[in-house]
Amino acid sequence: MEVALLSLLFIPYLVIRYYLTDHDTPADKDLKRFQKGIKLIQSRNFVEAHRFFDEAVRQYPKSAVAYAYRGKCQLAQENYYSAIYDLTQAVSRDNTLADCYLDRGIAHYYVEQYNEAFREFDKAVWHFRDENPDAYRWRALARIQVRQLPQAESDLRRAVSLGDENSFHLLCQPPFTRTVYQQK
Repeated sequence: MEVALLSLLFIPYLVIRYYLTDHDTPADKDLKRFQKGIKLIQSRNFVEAHRFFDEAVRQYPKSAVAYAYRGKCQLAQENYYSAIYDLTQAVSRDNTLADCYLDRGIAHYYVEQYNEAFREFDKAVWHFRDENPDAYRWRALARIQVRQLPQAESDLRRAVSLGDENSFHLLCQPPFTRTVYQQK
């Protein structure tokens, strides 16, 4: 009898506790907190966005999102080594931010560190769950630089199947010679 009564009281307790618990991750909270800076990036105002996220990093030094967006600003301003630093800081705080791997790979690519770029793009493909054509295209570009042409062609074809027109254009150029068919 007591067990039945306790179980009847325990079920409402679990339901109430579930609805009163905050389910947002720290990254979700930071995305809400930094909406002003994110809008600056979306409007391509990278200088103001960099100032905003530089201040955000000072106020919230444990925020992976602040470092990630400051790194994105650094990348857009062609400060590649600073971008690598900021994106590395972001990944060390939250290793689930897929954009960090893609952006860090792009920065490595531009400073001609192609093996490191390839590793970052490979992580980006994995974190994006094979659904981001940009990660495939950039990984293919890094593979071309390290002379992995069959794998690069495979990555470009996967990007095309995800709807990436830039990859289609790359497949139409040497060293790729076979015809490319788009799915309709």
